[in-house]
Amino acid sequence: MGQDKNDTAQVTGALKADGDMRPARDAANRDRDMGSALRSVYENTVSEQVPDDLLDLLGKLT
Repeated sequence: MGQDKNDTAQVTGALKADGDMRPARDAANRDRDMGSALRSVYENTVSEQVPDDLLDLLGKLT
């Protein structure tokens, strides 16, 4: 999380003197895309069924 602040500071420092906001928008778009990709992977993982052999193994542990 602290990394985000450092990235933002670096992007802000990279803005052109004419006020071009493209570097900040590009970083925000990359962050949004990364967040979407991570949410998608998480949702796919959570929705997967636990294999029967793993459930059997877990049952033996109790």
